Order: sequence, then C-alpha cells, then structure tokens
Amino acid sequence: MRKHGRTATDKRAVREEFSMGELYEKFMWYKRAEGLAPRTLEEYELHFRWFIDYLKGDIPKEQMVPELFLKYFHYMAHERELAPYTVNIRTMRAFLRWCYLEEHIDTPIHEKLKLVKTEEDKIEALTVVEIKSLLNAFDTTTYVGFRDKVMVMVLLDTMVRISELLSIKRSNVDLKEGTIKLEAPNTKTRKGRTVPISKKTAKLLKEYMTESEDFGEELLFLTYDGREMVSNTWRTRLHEVADLSGVKKAVRPHILRHIGALLYIMNGGDPFSLQKILGHTTMEMTRKYIQMTDVDIRKQHNFYSPLKGI
Repeated sequence: MRKHGRTATDKRAVREEFSMGELYEKFMWYKRAEGLAPRTLEEYELHFRWFIDYLKGDIPKEQMVPELFLKYFHYMAHERELAPYTVNIRTMRAFLRWCYLEEHIDTPIHEKLKLVKTEEDKIEALTVVEIKSLLNAFDTTTYVGFRDKVMVMVLLDTMVRISELLSIKRSNVDLKEGTIKLEAPNTKTRKGRTVPISKKTAKLLKEYMTESEDFGEELLFLTYDGREMVSNTWRTRLHEVADLSGVKKAVRPHILRHIGALLYIMNGGDPFSLQKILGHTTMEMTRKYIQMTDVDIRKQHNFYSPLKGI
C-alpha cells in the first residue's frame, strides 16, 4: 500500500522556498495568533532587526547554522559590549525552536544556544538627590517637559512597565480613589490589576489631564500633537534629559520600576503588597527587584535592628 501525503524529499523542497526573513514572518504570525502582549511582540521584532542589520540583509534558509548565531551573540556581547539583558537570546531561541518543530530546518540550533545570564546586582539605583536632579531637569513650562515629568512620577510611584504606562486610558485614572486601573490585554501577565498613586502624583495627574483634555483622545499620555506615544522614542528622550540633569547612571523606564520597588521597601513597605503592585506571580520575581547596596542594608539595620527596643 502506498503512503499518502508528501515524502521527506517533498518537504525539504517546500522548505527551501523560504528565506530566513520569510520564516520569521510566518513565526510572528503564529506569535500574534497566540495573543502575546504588544510589548513582547515589539521585542521579538526589535531583536530580529538587530540580527538582520548584523547580517546586512536576509539570508537563505540553508545558511541558518549554529555558528552564525553563536558569532552574532559573541559580537553583541563582546564587540558592542551590550548588557546581558540586551543581548539575551530567548527571542531568537524561540524562533529557531519553532523552525525546527515545524520542520523548516533539520538541526535543533536552539539547543546549542545558551542563555546569557543576567547579573542581578548590576542595576545601580539612583539616590534621592539624583532623582530630584532628574525631575528638576524637565522644562515644565512646555507641554512635553511637563508630560515627561508626570510620566516619571507615575513610573516611580506605581512601578508600572513602560508598555503599561503608555496603554493607560484617561478613564482608567480615578483621582478620587487614588488609583489607576491596568487592563488585562495591556499587562505582561495578561491579568488586570489596580495600582495606587500618592496624593502628590494625583495632583500632578489632575493638572496634566486638564491640560491634555483638548486633544479629545482616550489614551492618557500623548505626543505634543495628540498622537499615541512610541516607547522607544520616549526612552531616548528620557536618556537625553538624564544627561542634562548630570546624572551619570543609566536612566531607563525599567530601571525606574526597580528604583520605585527599592524605595518602597526602604520607606517601610512590605514585600507582599509590593508583589501585588508590581504584578508579579511569584515572590522570587519581586526579590530580584529589591537589590539593596551594603549602605542600604546598614541603614535598614540601624532602623530595624532587633536590639533597638532593648
């Protein structure tokens, strides 16, 4: 009896029709169908663009060999000297694993690529003085400057992710209750949560919302001409203001999230409420955000020493 369907030779012939770029487009179609968060999809696209730039263009599927990817990650880590979390290869491994499981390639390249370990203690938190310097560097006489200052205040106060911040709608803000609702489709875990805001942040938000009301848009934070903001553009903007402020440490939205978490604990907050605010599913994830220096630990010990009341 003859077997129905394509033979192995037929399958190889079909696979050879695709270039790596075309395979990646098919892979991204599947990822969108899985309902991944926009921020995650954006990360997949960004990492692949970096790889294409390194190769100076698309390549045939036959050139997808382990050595090519290993050389690329060595180049990113050692020649460009990028941080481990920037070089991390999870997205590329996911693509290569998909290619292998879908029988587009014969070699399980993803098994040969090891994840880059991120050092937990590399994040250098800003001091209170440095945070004040950063906030004072924004030109609040302009809409953009005032908007950016409010955004930094909200990031520090609520510890939301930049993707969550830019997805907040005006209707999500409850100034009376002092809360901001994060809708499930816009969070990394795909679970909605409500984060509290301080009176100081609520006051700034009220002023900003009054000023931006004329745009008539649903989103809270908008460009100077009332359009949706792009996260990468704002990251660059934040970096530029940090330079003007004289702060020498790295200032990025995600680092502000870490700093907010650390200050929350330093000011007497408990890790369990912090876990809920951050939207973490495990306490282990929250622990990584609280990276105290030796000086921080000494200050905490002086204040909370077991012998303090003895």
